[in-house]
Amino acid sequence: MAAVTPDIAAARRLVVKIGSALLVDPAGGLRRDWLAALAEDVAQAKARGTDVILVSSGSIALGRGVLGLPKGALSLDQSQAAASVGQIRLARAYEEVLAPHDLTAGQVLVTLEDTEDRRRYLNSRATMETLLSLGVVPIVNENDTVATDEIRFGDNDRLAAQIAVTVGADQLVLLSDVDGLYTDNPKINPAAQHIGIVEKITPDIEAMAGDGVSGLSKGGMKTKVMAAKTAVAGGCAMAIVEGSVLRPLSVLGGGSTATWFLPEGTPQLARKRWIAAMKPRGELHLDAGAVVALRSGKSLLPAGVTRVTGRFERGDPVAILGPAGEALAKGLVRYSAGEAMAIAGRRSGDIEAILGYAGRGPMVHRDDMAL
Repeated sequence: MAAVTPDIAAARRLVVKIGSALLVDPAGGLRRDWLAALAEDVAQAKARGTDVILVSSGSIALGRGVLGLPKGALSLDQSQAAASVGQIRLARAYEEVLAPHDLTAGQVLVTLEDTEDRRRYLNSRATMETLLSLGVVPIVNENDTVATDEIRFGDNDRLAAQIAVTVGADQLVLLSDVDGLYTDNPKINPAAQHIGIVEKITPDIEAMAGDGVSGLSKGGMKTKVMAAKTAVAGGCAMAIVEGSVLRPLSVLGGGSTATWFLPEGTPQLARKRWIAAMKPRGELHLDAGAVVALRSGKSLLPAGVTRVTGRFERGDPVAILGPAGEALAKGLVRYSAGEAMAIAGRRSGDIEAILGYAGRGPMVHRDDMAL
């Protein structure tokens, strides 16, 4: 059976990466008309019930124009200074183009450390989930003003893929200055063939990826295929599409030339596999009522926990065991071992009095659990 191209109109949660070359003209000015047209696409997606997150390049490109920095490679200090100036203008531009559609923009700045540290990762995920639940359109970028060479993503293709996996997106679209993956570099080899669907990223597919040719963007095709590997492993389909046209998401939905990388399962399944593969750092022992609740798809509340063992911090993996010590699940716990011991067997309404703060609800949320 032939592979089916994903339908962007059916996306439940969509991450869109926007390259610098699309946002900023060669003189360093913002392409406002293009951005306003993209905002129409975002509003249309939101109207049909799709959560939308934008991962936007452009802050350094905008800032260097304002500061009059020379063309060519910038030092880390110069890049951070340009990002500091450009980020303000970029955030304001998104706010202004989304406002006519009654949409609120929220700025989210992250570094590579935020995704590699489990507690920071959970904080980022919780913040993004809250923003989406409130109808906000998060605008995500690497925090270039504080990141060092050692803790940088280095390109927003990889960042977008990591964000897509973090929020459980089912589709990721890279708006770029190329219309997809070719068997060779089409700007050098006219006989290069466009690849519409990639069902599996093989060594041959990776070998087809060349280097970037844009003067403004950092991410070449190699970084896009790297991003695709992250996305599809997380259950997220990914498209590479030429995005310079007005309303590029609508054009993609209409069948424009693009390369789609097909996912390995669903985001939910991928997350469960990831959790199941972790080594537990502690144990939560449950009573019979909590076992029934878990098997019916509910989260684990403190009241159902009879005993806590091990040394763990918030976000660490723990084993969840039944009354006879039988293995039931693994999950990411929302409390440290000391906190978990203090609230085990207690009602959720008692947490604030015991810990001194309102707490984080369940001991282990069902979305963070693999049975």
